[in-house]
Amino acid sequence: METYEFYQTLIKPFWAPPAWLFSPVWLFLYALILVSFGAVFYGVHKKKLSYEDSLPFILNIVANITFVNIQFGLESNVLAAFDIILVLGTIIWMIVEIYPKIRWIAYAQIPYLAWVLYLTILQLSVTFLNW
Repeated sequence: METYEFYQTLIKPFWAPPAWLFSPVWLFLYALILVSFGAVFYGVHKKKLSYEDSLPFILNIVANITFVNIQFGLESNVLAAFDIILVLGTIIWMIVEIYPKIRWIAYAQIPYLAWVLYLTILQLSVTFLNW
């Protein structure tokens, strides 16, 4: 089943965004992620940041990519709900970890945090509604 078709079959709350909105929002967020994560990894490479500073960023990338595979590959709302909580948790950890060192990177995560917080609530709602 195609991603769009699977998403359409799910019972969603009335406030769920239309499926077409996800792509442009993620395109914008991935641009922010590319620049800010790139700055973190460059900082680690130049020894201005430690490996520990980059750990939440690494885990976030893994959890973010895993979400898509779980939700739309495995079509498992329950596992996707657990994974998106991990994504949210790593974003919070990223902000807390990097804020004292490079504040603009922490601020650049705010739109990502806001969107994933919204999506976490949405995913938990969809999981409950489709139980």
